[in-house]
Amino acid sequence: MVDEKTAPSRSRLGNDPARRVAYDVLVQVAGGGFATDLLLERSAGMDPRDAGLASQLVFGCLRFQGQLDYLISFYSGRKLEQVENAVRILLRLGIFQLRYLDRVPAHAAVHETVELAKAHRRAAAGFVNAVLRKVRRAPVRWPDLATELSCPGWLLERWTKHFGAKAAAGIARAALEEPKKYIRLMATQARPEGLELKAAEIPGSFEVISGDTRQWRLQDIGAQSIVPLLELQAGDTFLDLCAAPGNKTAQALETAIQAVACDSSFKRLAQMDKACPRVVLDAARELPFRTRFDKILVDAPCSGTGTLSRNPEIKWRVSSQDFERFKERQVRILGRAVAQLRPGGRLVYATCSLESEENEQVVRQVLAACREARLSGEKWRLPPERPGDGFYAAVITSSDQASNG
Repeated sequence: MVDEKTAPSRSRLGNDPARRVAYDVLVQVAGGGFATDLLLERSAGMDPRDAGLASQLVFGCLRFQGQLDYLISFYSGRKLEQVENAVRILLRLGIFQLRYLDRVPAHAAVHETVELAKAHRRAAAGFVNAVLRKVRRAPVRWPDLATELSCPGWLLERWTKHFGAKAAAGIARAALEEPKKYIRLMATQARPEGLELKAAEIPGSFEVISGDTRQWRLQDIGAQSIVPLLELQAGDTFLDLCAAPGNKTAQALETAIQAVACDSSFKRLAQMDKACPRVVLDAARELPFRTRFDKILVDAPCSGTGTLSRNPEIKWRVSSQDFERFKERQVRILGRAVAQLRPGGRLVYATCSLESEENEQVVRQVLAACREARLSGEKWRLPPERPGDGFYAAVITSSDQASNG
């Protein structure tokens, strides 16, 4: 069970901002929005307890959506497609509180969900009330492994073929867990007051054990594992081709290098460290640089299937066609990047995707057309074997002075 630490008091019943925000965000996510961005926008100025509960409801419903949808049919006696989408969202919210949150009183979960139904789907309020009053915490026998792991069956099957059944199940289970928080501190930075930290496996990376992190930029430990593969040395010229939001660029700048950060988004690039030259460009097109670089990072735009713990909506909306679409662009980006690599240089291609189309297939297709570079090594970070997001990284070096990766 999920431990709920922000259960509302009885005096707030019928006027609960956390549940209203959670419902609104889930509706927008169903329409293509992203939970993290929407919650940040909608919870600004909210009481921290309300904001915390809204976040827990949104991410809980998305992580466990497969189980929750089965339970909707189980308790209602209707096929899921017979239940209107807005009503499904209401029932997911109610059932999640009743079965998964230990400290939310049952009467509060039912009452608040019915009140939401009256406000948004009045005709369905009686149905919502009737279904939620049948919900019990007794164990339910899930119909299949995909439902038990709350993961689309086709995605679980892909991972099984690629990584094996045990690893695939582990990835899916890890996506049901609330992710740990990590920050990065330079060696010269003092430990922040008010945060309890634990040093992580990556130098400079710290797991946040407790404390308010709102003033700190969080950076997943998996993401922090990529820059060290570049083996940056003082004086290196460094090109970060897909730099925004800038966490990896900032990590690279901890070494005394000459960096250029690029991205297609002016808005996101403008928020990065102004001490680093920044260039707005489409990395899939011809690059404007006359010089070649010692080190290049291609943190390629991808499907993000390695980030399902933090972005659970991805598993319900991604498709195999998306992997092919990303691959086409990734091939063009990596091809441009390899052409900018100085003889004897080192390039790291990375994604937070677990799909071979976006990883091994991209690297092999590009290198097959380029005689000046070779693959020096590949690395995987798979949850839960390694903490944080799932990542793939390939180290590419020039063929004339290649070194082992």
